[in-house]
Amino acid sequence: MTVRAKKYLGQHFLNDETIASNIADTLTLKGYKNVLEIGPGMGVLTKYLLKKDITTKVIEIDKESIEYLQVHYLNLSKGIINDDFLKIDIQNVFKGEQFAIIGNFPYNISTQIVFKTIENRHLIPELCGMFQKEVAQRIAEKPGTKTYGILSVLTQVFYEVEYMFTVPPFVFNPPPKVDSGVIRLIRKKDYSLPVDVAFFFKVVKTGFNQRRKTLRNSLKSFQLSDKLREDVIFAQRPEQLSVHQFIELTKSILNDGNRDQ
Repeated sequence: MTVRAKKYLGQHFLNDETIASNIADTLTLKGYKNVLEIGPGMGVLTKYLLKKDITTKVIEIDKESIEYLQVHYLNLSKGIINDDFLKIDIQNVFKGEQFAIIGNFPYNISTQIVFKTIENRHLIPELCGMFQKEVAQRIAEKPGTKTYGILSVLTQVFYEVEYMFTVPPFVFNPPPKVDSGVIRLIRKKDYSLPVDVAFFFKVVKTGFNQRRKTLRNSLKSFQLSDKLREDVIFAQRPEQLSVHQFIELTKSILNDGNRDQ
């Protein structure tokens, strides 16, 4: 019995055992005892997770994959969730306990997986996963490049990001048209922000929406005071700012009386 890869689900099944084992080993297993795998497919990664001293659950939207897992992984039967990760209340998966996320993520929802992780960062100390290489690089990128952007800042403000290794297309069935990249996110010890989170997100997104312009121009909608607009930080473009500088920028705007903008 095999599972047919479905294009509409973005399925590309990994068939390299060594790479699957290496992805499983990116987990630090520090600060949690539960792991949720997203999109296990036929379980090539799952088998290596089950060898570890952790509680493993998998979430899969594809019923054909669910049937395969139920037949081939009997010891996983109580840990198989047939649902859409983006729609479930993940507070209930491990009854409020801390857990890591891992997976060979479907390209078409990988960014949404990261954002849902960020939203639930109080529960998720770690994420290890395979993305389209370009997306993985964007999440891990540092300031000063064209790759650095909204996803970089909003992830790195809460998580330390490490690019682990690149995976070629030929180890998948069917092979994707691009390389993949495996990254690891480890939640920072202090993952609270000294500013309003929603407003911080708005500042970052507004700045990068016109990334070729200086912040003085791209943040015009905040109706900054003339005094604040003369600050040297506003002469820079968004990709030049570190995560810390974006926090300080947000503080400055809030102190300028623009909380409700």
